[in-house]
Amino acid sequence: MLSLTLGPLAISVGQALIVLAFLVALIAGKISAGRRDVAISDTIINLALVGMVAARLVFVGRYFASYGLDPLAWIDIRDGGFDPVAGVLAMVAFGVYLGWRRGALRRPLFMAAFAGLLTWGLTGGAISLIENQASRPPQAALQTLDSATVDLASLQQEAGGKPMVVNLWATWCPPCRKEMPMLEKAQQERTDVLFVFANQGEAAPTIDDFLDHESLALDNVLLDLKGAIGQEAGSAALPTTLFYDASGKLVDTHLGELSRATLRHALKRTAPDA
Repeated sequence: MLSLTLGPLAISVGQALIVLAFLVALIAGKISAGRRDVAISDTIINLALVGMVAARLVFVGRYFASYGLDPLAWIDIRDGGFDPVAGVLAMVAFGVYLGWRRGALRRPLFMAAFAGLLTWGLTGGAISLIENQASRPPQAALQTLDSATVDLASLQQEAGGKPMVVNLWATWCPPCRKEMPMLEKAQQERTDVLFVFANQGEAAPTIDDFLDHESLALDNVLLDLKGAIGQEAGSAALPTTLFYDASGKLVDTHLGELSRATLRHALKRTAPDA
């Protein structure tokens, strides 16, 4: 399962687990603080903000060439570009500093951190185990624009076992349309990677009209008329991008619009030797 749908809102499972761990940490810290005059809730919120800012800054620094001198791109966290290790280290450092300055915070902070990390570790570990057991490309039968039947595993095999990027999209989806030119360029530049564009639920004439109107020259545009790939992958949101290594193992996923930086980051995991 890659995403959770809450009415019109879809969030990734990873984001949901972070929210859950944060709430558990708040509750554990509050219980540990008891009736003492300790602003543990504000402290945990500040820690989370410090971690998020640090994780974003380090990620932007790593991929500065992709973001460029565009402050709006730096703060547009919708692309999901964060460095989790940097975020955790910043939170630990700030937490140690706060505990050193205020002894009353030490026990509640420790209990909050322990409970939050335990929740995140157990739930995330269980989901990762399930995903690793079913991490091969979906076996759904797809169609080319000229009605030939194909599947993802066969496409990857015919391409010589290249790493594969599968983008789930639709013409009515604004973020899908926005990221298409970037993906087109990536397909042209990264010939060592097989890019597949699996349209969800639309007919060939609609797709042809869209590609012509946008002047997009994409290879491997396929029809997934019943949305089977999204169902098998566990994602009801568009766009969703799946990254498979040369052996066909799922190594990364991205829910929502890709930026140049987040695409570069995922491709490093997908084709590390390139």
